[in-house]
Amino acid sequence: MKKIILTTLLQLCFYAGWSQTLSNTVKGKILDAQSGSALPGANIILLGSEPLVGTQSDPEGIFRLPLVPLGRQTLKITSMGYGEQIIPNVLVTAGKEVNLEIRLVEQVINAEEVTVKANRNQDVLNNEFGTLSARTFDVENTRRFAGSRNDPSRMAANFAGVVGNNDARNDIVIRGNSPTGLLWRLEGIDIPNPSHYGALGATGGPVTILNNNVLSQSDFFTGAFPATYGNALSGVFDLQLKTGNRDKREYTGQVGFNGFELGAEGPFRKGKKATYLAHYRYSVMGLVQKLGISMGTGNSVPNYQDLSFKIDIPTKKAGSRWSMYGVGGTSDISFKGDLKDTANLYSDPYNNLVNKAKMGVAGLSYLHYFNEKTSLKTSLAVSGSFFETQIDSLNDERQPFNRYRDKSSLGRITFSSIYNKKLNAKNLFSGGVYFHRLSYDLLDSTYSNKIYRRLRDENGGTELFQAYGQWQYKPLNELTINGGLHFTYFNLNKKNAVEPRLGIRYDLPSRQAISFAAGMNSQIQPIQLYFYKTRNADGSFTQTNMDLGLTKSYQFVGGYERYFGDNIKFKTEVYYQHLYNVPVEKFPSTISVLNLGATFSAPDLDSLVNDGKGKNYGLEITLERNFNKGYYFLTTVSLYESKYQGSDKIWRNTAFNGRYVANVLGGKEWKFNEKHSVAVDVKVALAGGRPYVPVDLQKSIETGWEINDRDRSYENRFKSYFRTDLKLTYRQNGKRMAQEWFLDIQNVSNTKNIFSKNFDVRTGKIKTMYQTGLYPNFNYRIEF
Repeated sequence: MKKIILTTLLQLCFYAGWSQTLSNTVKGKILDAQSGSALPGANIILLGSEPLVGTQSDPEGIFRLPLVPLGRQTLKITSMGYGEQIIPNVLVTAGKEVNLEIRLVEQVINAEEVTVKANRNQDVLNNEFGTLSARTFDVENTRRFAGSRNDPSRMAANFAGVVGNNDARNDIVIRGNSPTGLLWRLEGIDIPNPSHYGALGATGGPVTILNNNVLSQSDFFTGAFPATYGNALSGVFDLQLKTGNRDKREYTGQVGFNGFELGAEGPFRKGKKATYLAHYRYSVMGLVQKLGISMGTGNSVPNYQDLSFKIDIPTKKAGSRWSMYGVGGTSDISFKGDLKDTANLYSDPYNNLVNKAKMGVAGLSYLHYFNEKTSLKTSLAVSGSFFETQIDSLNDERQPFNRYRDKSSLGRITFSSIYNKKLNAKNLFSGGVYFHRLSYDLLDSTYSNKIYRRLRDENGGTELFQAYGQWQYKPLNELTINGGLHFTYFNLNKKNAVEPRLGIRYDLPSRQAISFAAGMNSQIQPIQLYFYKTRNADGSFTQTNMDLGLTKSYQFVGGYERYFGDNIKFKTEVYYQHLYNVPVEKFPSTISVLNLGATFSAPDLDSLVNDGKGKNYGLEITLERNFNKGYYFLTTVSLYESKYQGSDKIWRNTAFNGRYVANVLGGKEWKFNEKHSVAVDVKVALAGGRPYVPVDLQKSIETGWEINDRDRSYENRFKSYFRTDLKLTYRQNGKRMAQEWFLDIQNVSNTKNIFSKNFDVRTGKIKTMYQTGLYPNFNYRIEF
């Protein structure tokens, strides 16, 4: 009764103080960070309000704070027995209600303690077993940073340990690893490459399929990840989708680099709890090309479209719910070889190229709470990807002839069941199983050495089984120990791996912390690699890669962090990663699969054995100020080495060993009144040049096609990558809608960063291609 009276008084003060100002509603749900169950009776206070404004969460953990003034606000959340949480920089606009999901950490109370220590850490992960090398992000991060193009992958390139020095693709290179070492996960389910024009087996591409307007708070790991995750060597992008507004229908319209877009969300029936959320997007690049702005595709016009949705249906039991979700997209582009088309990064003047791709995932999950400490989430999902490439070479008369064909697809049916049990504030257990039924339809062929032959011609399926268990033990509020075990079994060739994981974090006085994590990780090879055919002397073919084992690695990470006040955080990490069981060629060579993963073609290596090695080690530093009082900054510096050893037993740079990367970002916002505000965001990036395999010019001239000097693989590197981006934003709030315009001027200085060096068969010289120059990206957004 006292809680109800307190809530009523707070709301009355709120209505009396701000009823005449432009405002909107901030609402959400308060959860226990360990069990995920609802927290009733939590106090939510709007800091800076006078008189004091606040409310409490209801029995389902839901709170609603109406009439919050427009602009950036800060919330303080407290609950008996839990650490205090401060949520800064909550952007309130007139167009849409703000919907938050806030997780509080239960404090360990020993007998001699009489008070609960406040936990003001603002970076609480969705995955409560994460120890270090991790951070959360939300839709605001993907919109704010200059140069990110509303793309989660390009946004992540600003974080320590991540390299984004390729304007043409959004591959995530983490700590010198191949981008294929990354695991994409959506709503707890492993998904294929979420990129338009994304090749099978790759994890990136030119344009993302992921729509930042439908993303909720998500986790990003750059190493030492918990036992929940498997079949990955470098990192994890664990994405969550928003839940539609349960109180009213809202709409979004947008046009920008990623396309024309329309979104809608709300309850299926007014007054009911079941909600929907859907966003559709269609390519706008054709219009951009007509305006004379180079996209790096020359005279060719990219066409793509994608759809994202989520349906949420709560059950009568508090906290339990059904969810249906899906993400998918299609894309196509045609390049015509043109001697005058010098702006084409993806093809060359002597070839015609056609590329078509499709990707999709749809899932159904049921989350059931047996009580406030025990839950079971069961999911069933179907996903697939399709990739088609046609390359025709042009002779002197510009007549095409067949050079390469690829028409392949991969499918997956996934069943998962995850059990979560919080025994008490000190102990948490989680365990689960993943069963994947993999299907493949692979057909590709090429013309080389005056022979036209098929590389792969396979149709069938196999299974991948994963299981894990992990335990969190907190003997003290200051000490957290995460231990776990992950198991992987690949039925195609009966290979398996057992992977132990351990993470320890200790909080020191003055808001400091030290952390350590170690673990083993493994990953199966790209499915196409197993079926590559080797031509024998008698003209027959043999699949020489079928017995390949999993690539494996050990990771060791140590970290230190400290908060200065409530908004500034310093963090540093050192790491060492040893990779082994890496596929390399059987005979002595410089080839290794650690250098694959950043192209549009399937791997075409044969006669591979698991005799290769690799090592990555480095130092990362982050200094960050959360957006507060109108400004923010983020500075990251990464110093690293990435080496590999092929079957020739010589240590070399990997293709991703840039050795250093530094990012400096900052932004300032000016709020003129409740209706109008402007912001300026700047990003400066400097990264070491990518190593490359040089062209053997003499042999290329003699043969008439490009021949690489493999003995000098990755000895040389392109010059350092440098880019400055500037973003100008104007926001306008009306009575019931919000509008936003921004101009993101990328590569302001028009720096010529090298994309590639290739042999020009017509001139007999090395041709240098450059990345995207000065590029203005305009975006308009409306919410109502």
